[in-house]
Amino acid sequence: MLVLRLLNVVAPAYFLCISLVTFVLQIFVFIPSMFRDPTTTPLFSPALLHGALFLFLSANALGNYVLVIQSSPEDLGKDLNLAKGAEVADWLDGSRFPGSALPSSHYCRLCARATQRHDHHCFFTGNCIGNRNMRNFIMFCLYTSLACLHSLVAGIAYISATLSMSFADPLAFLTLLPHSISQFFSGALLSSEMFVILMLYLWLGIGLACAGFCCHQMLLILRGQTRYQLRKGMVVRARPWRENLQEVFGKKWLLGLLIPVRNVESSYHRQKEK
Repeated sequence: MLVLRLLNVVAPAYFLCISLVTFVLQIFVFIPSMFRDPTTTPLFSPALLHGALFLFLSANALGNYVLVIQSSPEDLGKDLNLAKGAEVADWLDGSRFPGSALPSSHYCRLCARATQRHDHHCFFTGNCIGNRNMRNFIMFCLYTSLACLHSLVAGIAYISATLSMSFADPLAFLTLLPHSISQFFSGALLSSEMFVILMLYLWLGIGLACAGFCCHQMLLILRGQTRYQLRKGMVVRARPWRENLQEVFGKKWLLGLLIPVRNVESSYHRQKEK
């Protein structure tokens, strides 16, 4: 349990550090040096367009990241006036709350609350993912993967120009890291260039992980299922996939794709208010 609590602190700090390093490299190194075109007007220069695109992706990723933390799933313990003591100990194992008719209710020991439609606990946000912040979590994964992809492409262009390398061969990127390590220890490669090469593989790993996680979550949403239900083998009621999407994304789903906004129109909240 101590290791999980430590991870709950280290993972968000790691993500924020990576975000800060990526922002500095993009704004102060890659974009000014790689996308400068003196033949175009400053308003439509490649550097300005790439900078605006990166800022848009980063703002959506960090904005939804903050909303995931702020929009914590409801604490069923407060809504159901749970008793303390022995009754609470019955659901510390993460099983369904006793006496509750709500499906997929789960007690998270790290967050110290029982939540409805629990999906999983995200260590990178230090928060549980459930009915209130699922859409923001998916948008966070989507825009993080796109920001990593943009940084990866800009970083490859920078390394290609700095080291006079060609990435036309698909194997060039796979052999870049071991070749760079040997050059770095032999003194032929600067530490700053080695750092950028390491960041390339880090962006690739984070981007693929976030993209895969986003696709997996979307598949579960279309089926009307959560990761917790899938892990526990719970049977879910079959519903049209459009209803499942609307329950998570609400009617104004297009607005959530463009700017980070809190989801307040899910079917769950409308049923709760009635």
